[in-house]
Amino acid sequence: MQRQDFRCFHRLRVRWAEVDIQKIVFNAHYLTYADCAMTEYWRALALPYEASMHALGGEIYLKKASVEYHASARLDDLLDIGMRCARVGTTSLLFECGVFAGDRLLVSVELVYVFADPATQTKRAVPPQLRAVIEHYEAGGEVVELRVGDWTTLGRDAARLRTAVFVQEQGIAPELELDALDATAVHAVAYNRLGLPVSTGRLLQPAPGEGRIGRMAVDRVVRGQRWGRMVLDALVQAARARGDALVTLHAQSSAEGFYRRAGFETEGAPYEEAGIAHVTMRKALP
Repeated sequence: MQRQDFRCFHRLRVRWAEVDIQKIVFNAHYLTYADCAMTEYWRALALPYEASMHALGGEIYLKKASVEYHASARLDDLLDIGMRCARVGTTSLLFECGVFAGDRLLVSVELVYVFADPATQTKRAVPPQLRAVIEHYEAGGEVVELRVGDWTTLGRDAARLRTAVFVQEQGIAPELELDALDATAVHAVAYNRLGLPVSTGRLLQPAPGEGRIGRMAVDRVVRGQRWGRMVLDALVQAARARGDALVTLHAQSSAEGFYRRAGFETEGAPYEEAGIAHVTMRKALP
C-alpha cells in the first residue's frame, strides 16, 4: 500500500486525547481515523451521505474491520488518511485505508460494508448508480456536472439548495432570499452523479458591461471540494462571454478569502446585509 494508490485523503493532527500511556496513538483510534476518512470519501464523491442514501433506497453497514499496525503515530504528528474503494461486489463494498506520515505507511485498515435495507437491515444489491459513481471516481473521473441556464430550467434545484443554506442554516428570511431578479438572472447549478444539486449561484447585470454574482450556495456536507469554485468560475465566464468588463459581488465576510483566491478584490468597508457581515468585492475581466 502506497500513498499514490489513493485519490482521497483526510488530514488530521494527533491530539493529546488520542495518545496512550506509551505516548503513541492508542490503537483503537485508528478506526476512528478511518471513519473520518470514510466521511471525506463521500464528500469527495459529492454525495451528501444522508440525502444520497435516501435517494438510493438503502444504507451501508460495516460488516468487518481489520487493522494492521506497521509503525506508531505520536502526539502532534500530521497524518494523511487515504481512503479508496478497492472492490464493489454484489451486496458489499471493500474499502482500503492507509494512515500515512508523509510517505511512510503507519497503519493499514480494511473495511467491508454491506448495502442493506435500513428498516430490516437485510442485504440488498449495491445500486447500479452507486457502483457507477465509485468506479468513475476511482478511475479519475469528474463526479459533478455543471449546468448553466435560466430560472425555468434550473430554478427548482437552485431554490432547494439556497433555501437549505440561507434560510434553514443561516436564518435569512425566505422573502429576502428568493426575489424577482431570479427570473432574469443566469443561473449555474452543479449536480452530483445522482442528480442532486450540490452548489449554485446566479449572475445579474445591474448595468451595461457589469455583472453581479450572488446567491452562491454549497451544500453544507460537501463544502471544501471546489464545487463552489466551479460555479463561481462558470458565472465569471458567462459574464465575460456576454461582454461584461467587470464583475462585482457582495461576499459574506467569512467567505472573503474564497473570493480572493478567485481573483476578486475587496472594495470599501464591511457592512451588514440580511443580518450578516458582508464586503463588496470586484474583479476586472480582461
